[in-house]
Amino acid sequence: MADAAPSPDPAARPEGERIAKVLARAGVCSRREAERLIAAGRVSVDGRVLDSPALNVTDRARITVDGKPIPAAEPPRLWRYHKPPGLVTTTRDPQGRATVFAQLPATLPRVMSVGRLDLNSEGLLLLTNDGGLARHLEHPDTGWVRRYRVRVHGRVEPERLATLDKGVTVDGIRYGPVKAALERQQGANAWLLVALREGKNREVRRIMEHLGWGVTRLIRVGYGPFILGAMARGAVEEIPHRQVKDHLGKALHGGGGPSRRRRPPRG
Repeated sequence: MADAAPSPDPAARPEGERIAKVLARAGVCSRREAERLIAAGRVSVDGRVLDSPALNVTDRARITVDGKPIPAAEPPRLWRYHKPPGLVTTTRDPQGRATVFAQLPATLPRVMSVGRLDLNSEGLLLLTNDGGLARHLEHPDTGWVRRYRVRVHGRVEPERLATLDKGVTVDGIRYGPVKAALERQQGANAWLLVALREGKNREVRRIMEHLGWGVTRLIRVGYGPFILGAMARGAVEEIPHRQVKDHLGKALHGGGGPSRRRRPPRG
């Protein structure tokens, strides 16, 4: 009988993090974009041009993109932004529509959004300079509630809203439990308060349309412990580090090492 294979030695596991993850957490680009940069021969580690993303690096590695070193480290930061309707949550839009990132103050460093709000949605959008923190906040396992005020066209029956507590399937897509309550009915329109944890693409709009009510306005008013409050449209405010630390704790330090690299300020 052949001998059993020895158990893997934890000490033999590669040190550090995958290069694509490091670039993403540094705010240089997304993981997918990092893989494209590597395939194009634009990323070097310690003077060696990479041809594969299958490489772990530590904070001792000298990483360059297009020959330029990734700048010095900076702690993760988080901002609240009151997104107006009519902006796309992307850095570039092939249709030439106005984007969120083109409207941000030039004094902000390179930032990415925590999730998205679609073109016609408005309200609270969190921004961060740290890719790892963004993914942590977006992940359903984090369990943070997204809260919205929603205006729909039609007469709303509260008992139909109550059925969403157990989740709903729309066009073959299963949505988890949704808490929804009627705030007020105004003639042919109604304002609802909606809370959910998953935040799938256009989830609120699709669920309301499934119930027969078209959404005419959608405002995100809260994301986990962070709220929109009385922020003016287009305003950006940094969340104090102490408040971020109180709410996120170890998530701020989960990546360690090379994930804390700063991009130069806009402009």
